[in-house]
Amino acid sequence: MGEQHKHEEASLKGTLVAVMLLGAFLVLTWVGVFVLFIARG
Repeated sequence: MGEQHKHEEASLKGTLVAVMLLGAFLVLTWVGVFVLFIARG
């Protein structure tokens, strides 16, 4: 029973990392587009 809980915790941590990486990628993309827009404007 304890093993399954530990596995779920690891899975949750992996999901959190994936979501954070995706969020960081989206933010960096928007910042890059914004900088390009400002530089051109």
